[in-house]
Amino acid sequence: MNWTPRRKRFRALIAGNQCVYPGSVFDALSARAAEDIGFEIGMYAGSVASLTILGGPDIAVITLSEFADQAYRICRAGNLALMVDADHGYGNALNVRRTVEELETAGVSGLSIEDTELPAGYGRADKPALLSKEEGVGKMKAAVSARQDPDLVIAARTSAISISGLDDTIARIQAYETTGVDALFLVGVKTRDQLEAIVKATKLPLILGGVPADMMDREYLASRRVRICLTGHQPFMAGVQAVYATLKALRDGTDPAKLTGLPAGGLMKQLTRDADYAKWAQEYLGGK
Repeated sequence: MNWTPRRKRFRALIAGNQCVYPGSVFDALSARAAEDIGFEIGMYAGSVASLTILGGPDIAVITLSEFADQAYRICRAGNLALMVDADHGYGNALNVRRTVEELETAGVSGLSIEDTELPAGYGRADKPALLSKEEGVGKMKAAVSARQDPDLVIAARTSAISISGLDDTIARIQAYETTGVDALFLVGVKTRDQLEAIVKATKLPLILGGVPADMMDREYLASRRVRICLTGHQPFMAGVQAVYATLKALRDGTDPAKLTGLPAGGLMKQLTRDADYAKWAQEYLGGK
């Protein structure tokens, strides 16, 4: 696969002056749907990966190989530029190097490495904690040094603003900026005043997650150097609800012909690229 065009599009977006909302994707068909609908980028989150692959909560028990394998399936399904949440890099700074190598090979266009201490330690499973700033810097340096394709975007991610406050957030992002990362990914910014202080503290493009509804103004965010703003992972949740409701209806005796909410046949043919397979069958198998 040639990952270069999508990575160049992603890098151009980061370097541009617009703010986009990514499509939350989790498998080949959801990625194709996002691409067909016109999303500029897809987002594959660690939380969604845990749900998709393990059917488990977001507590950092998924492995790098599981995550990278699914990222590859998403990337190979089409031409959607994919951003992934690589959590803490699955270990220390040396593990971060391996994480970048595997995800670059899988075809992602951008990835984030965070400074959260994961997995949670004994006695504080419900209390998120941060690595030291110095260890965070080491991880970001490792990520940048492991990159082989210069078009791959690497973002330093932190949730410090909701754990240790604004001053520590600014100290961390300024330190991470010196490592050569391409963007800063901040989770938990809740006010415009917080965002203004962050914008003044760095020159890098910003990615935001967990933004309140009253800040979801793309023109405003774009003017503050926010290039990507996550809106949540509703597509996967909606899919879970639809599967559960359909299975329950069938178990309760509903006639399959009377089920509602099913995709039209044309949509399934579109997402499975049925026309391409029909053309290939005729060309290579002598089909009529």
